[in-house]
Amino acid sequence: MSFAEKTERAKSATHRAAEEIRQLIFSGELTAGSNHLESELATRLGISRTPVREATLMLQASGLLEVQPRKGVRIAALSADDMQEIYVILTEMECLAVRLAVEVDHPAAAFDPLKRSLEAMIEALNTNDLPRWAQADELFHAQLVELSQSERLIRLVENFNDQVRRARAVTLNLRPEPSQSVDDHTRVYNAMLAGDPQAAAELHRQHCVSARTMLVQILRQSGLKRV
Repeated sequence: MSFAEKTERAKSATHRAAEEIRQLIFSGELTAGSNHLESELATRLGISRTPVREATLMLQASGLLEVQPRKGVRIAALSADDMQEIYVILTEMECLAVRLAVEVDHPAAAFDPLKRSLEAMIEALNTNDLPRWAQADELFHAQLVELSQSERLIRLVENFNDQVRRARAVTLNLRPEPSQSVDDHTRVYNAMLAGDPQAAAELHRQHCVSARTMLVQILRQSGLKRV
């Protein structure tokens, strides 16, 4: 095996380890505030410690965990105040993405994925399938950001979204039916189709502020001090 092939294989193992650890965090199998040794994670994933070590450094940069020298890793835990701060930053980045997305000279078909995500959200609500609605909602937000065509902005939003994904999952069944959220997204989509970046961004801001207020309130009222 050539040096290039070995390097590519190592990168693949690291990215696989990072993705699997991310999913364990998002699912709650690696709970907020818990500590884990590299050897434990390597055994759990069925791979060597080296890609696990490199993966944890990647995930530390995303704010999902903290690497503790000679002590393994500690899974990050977020408070309601942390969520408030992260959502404020996310709101600004996503609103910027919405403006950029409208200002880019996209063909009309570029917005079709947003429409399909909206349809998926509506279908999920009609069948009372909250997990499916949450997936479609997350996809809609990701598609908005991707339409900005700003690679740096896309990466930044992905990192911040990683930090709040677990909190969204934990509070999913505690929130009211998200019919208002679907209406909000529909208005943003229509403003984007109309080519109005300011209206689209302002509508998205209103939605994000409402979502932030609700999520933080749920965390505080439910007694979930850290998630």
